[in-house]
Amino acid sequence: MTAELPGMPSLGEGWLQSYIAKAGTADALRGDVGRGAKWWQALFEGIGRMTEGRLDLLQQRMARQVQELGTAFRLPGEERERPWPVSAMPLLIGEDDWEIIAAGVAQRAELLERLLDDIFGDQEMVGSGALPAALITGSRAYWRSQVGVKPGGYRLHIYAADLGRDPSGEWRVLDDHVRAPVGAGYALENRLAATRLMGALQTRLHVERLAPFFSAFREGLSAVCRRSEPRIGLLTPGRYNQSYAEQAHLARYLGFLLVEGSDLAVREDGLFVRTIEGLKRIDALWRRIDSRLLDPLAFDATSAIGVPGLMDAMAAGQAVIANAPGAGVVESTAIAAFLPALARRLMGEDLLLPNIATWWCGQDGPRSQVEARLDELLIAPAFSEAPVGLPRGRPAIAANMTGAERAALLADMRRRPMDYVAMEDVHLSTTPAVLDGQLVPRPFTVRVFAARDGEGRWTVMPGGFARIGDVSDARVTVMGEGAFSADVCVVGSKSVEPVSLLPQKVPIRRNPGTLTSRAADNLFWLGRYLERGEATLRLIRATLGGSIVADGGAALFPLTLDRLGTMLISSGAVVPEEHEDEEEDEDAPENSHGAIHDLRELAQLALDGDGPASVATLMRYARNIASGTRDRLSADVWRLVDAPLPKATSADAEATLARAVDLQERFSALAGLAAENMGRTAGWRFHDMGRRIERAMWGCRQVRSFGGADASADDLTTLLDLCDSQISYRARYLAGLALEPVRDLVALDPYNPRSIAFQVERISNHLQNLPALRDDGMSEPHEMIFYRIESALRTATAETMDGTMMLSLENMLSELSNAISTRFFLQGNEGFRMAGMTLA
Repeated sequence: MTAELPGMPSLGEGWLQSYIAKAGTADALRGDVGRGAKWWQALFEGIGRMTEGRLDLLQQRMARQVQELGTAFRLPGEERERPWPVSAMPLLIGEDDWEIIAAGVAQRAELLERLLDDIFGDQEMVGSGALPAALITGSRAYWRSQVGVKPGGYRLHIYAADLGRDPSGEWRVLDDHVRAPVGAGYALENRLAATRLMGALQTRLHVERLAPFFSAFREGLSAVCRRSEPRIGLLTPGRYNQSYAEQAHLARYLGFLLVEGSDLAVREDGLFVRTIEGLKRIDALWRRIDSRLLDPLAFDATSAIGVPGLMDAMAAGQAVIANAPGAGVVESTAIAAFLPALARRLMGEDLLLPNIATWWCGQDGPRSQVEARLDELLIAPAFSEAPVGLPRGRPAIAANMTGAERAALLADMRRRPMDYVAMEDVHLSTTPAVLDGQLVPRPFTVRVFAARDGEGRWTVMPGGFARIGDVSDARVTVMGEGAFSADVCVVGSKSVEPVSLLPQKVPIRRNPGTLTSRAADNLFWLGRYLERGEATLRLIRATLGGSIVADGGAALFPLTLDRLGTMLISSGAVVPEEHEDEEEDEDAPENSHGAIHDLRELAQLALDGDGPASVATLMRYARNIASGTRDRLSADVWRLVDAPLPKATSADAEATLARAVDLQERFSALAGLAAENMGRTAGWRFHDMGRRIERAMWGCRQVRSFGGADASADDLTTLLDLCDSQISYRARYLAGLALEPVRDLVALDPYNPRSIAFQVERISNHLQNLPALRDDGMSEPHEMIFYRIESALRTATAETMDGTMMLSLENMLSELSNAISTRFFLQGNEGFRMAGMTLA
């Protein structure tokens, strides 16, 4: 960046002055230049040096960081995830302002804890009239069955508040989140992306770190468990949840098991997780599903994602649930109208952070005030359900309603006044955002998180994430969910000590941790589908560009091509279409698939078609499986699996072959990541075992199709191509192609990594290292099947490996896969195998 001329403002100062001029009175920085603006000026100066004054480059770099991290979310009804939208410009909050925010958020969390204790305990606030009973019983989050139930530890372990700052600089609470607060993971990922982008600039700004908050939260949950080294899970609704990517990241970062309801079971009031070693006790759950769905025996009997008996385990003190069921009763908008008075009753204090002024229409006095000032106020639902007068379920400005809308609202307010609240029309302060390469003011809200630490005290995350509005209108009611998010940085005058989530002293251990049955199942089938996709690509390449076509032998040896087409169909890669009687071309080669161009059509269908084993279908299966195992896959693996297939630019054979080659490179990259980057844990063993079983089964089919007694030279060449063994064969046998040597190399050679024997040897190693359920030394069913496979291969010779033997071996491998699934992948309502298990 060029030096500034004497007397001229710096780039940072110039940007700041320009921004304040655009923001006008909608920005608290306008009257705060002496305190907060110095941080903004320092930030702008640093960004100017990084980008040479080009803000569009800054946003592009942030987008790349988000893509690298794999941060994503899903909109309701959408199958594919979207990249998490993050502004390159963070929101800066000075340490003095943050002290006020942190104290107010911690106070509010404690107030809601005490209020929940009263609601589900003695109910003094309702009995004394301080809190109308209709506000409690009118909420669908209230569960009478929880009255008198003492949860393990506390009712609230984590809490979030949405805050807004008005143009004068005063912070106010807009919403409380206690059921399953969303966003802590996004705050963490925003910070990771911003740190990669800003680098040393964050250090110079003395930005407070987030890691101590997550460490405190983990210690707080552990402290209320009965065991000194508890097992903690994050209970997710599943991969189709909007914030599943965030949940997977949090589970990985905190060291929690990412579990679904089907992974868990209650036995004798104890909570257990299904693992490859049997049932293992789980001590605490951080739930991210609604209370209504937690336990079909206690709440909604139609829930298919809950855990039957979970409430019995909680009531018996065997399981801690964060947050406790029923906590959502205090989230209703109407409760905010009574919190100032409740704070004085329950804590003897005034609220440090005020609410938006709120009036509940269920009382005559407030309702009269609302009707008299209707045009000045926002009207909102009192509870989570949309009332008749507000069919969209969102706050609305009464003055902007049409005559019919206003009449409908007033009529329903008189009929069911308890369903409505009124709030003051608050305008938000703005923050700098980058739009089309320019710095523009945009309204924002901040979500701040608080969690219990190991001593039971509230600790507040020094930051959070901001939601930035996509329009310049700064009213809360039009803010919505925001167009994108931003990192929230708490900046101070002193340098921040470098800390991370890692404790200073921890005992060394090499136990890789617990592998749930569902995760093992997913990793196993991910390996099978990826290997199957690679095998299909080899068939496509052999059909379009293998040694036969390259040598010009296609017209002379149609039988080999016919066998390739048969394999594409029999494998499920292509589903043949039914054709009515068509005139046959007498000059076409006599094979069951017609002319060569028909085989090319088969190859294209095997790549892009809807067959159950087409490459497109298999990649879709792999993506669905991988999305449910995000906490155990690296960002590189997920990025390769999630990437769309290359689009077809032409229908000719060369274009299809080029796409097949590109895709095979992707499959090879995935295989390389698994081989070189995955720790040699049980999870890796299941993934690799799935690959080995699939590769061995394909080897049997290929030998049966191209290695029969009548195999031609083209058949044997194709077999070597499909098994990637051309170089090995030619280096070993100079005399040329012969049936028995080819069979031996691709089936029986234990040193060939593509041979059937090599796969069986690897499977043997995996099975020996997996846990056993029996303690009597007897073999389990899957082991017995494997011994038959191993015996058949050990006694086989190249001469005896005919089609019958290959089919028998393939069937035994399929039987082995089913037996492994039955033994290790206990799912749904299958009975538990209790013999020999240690329920630890």
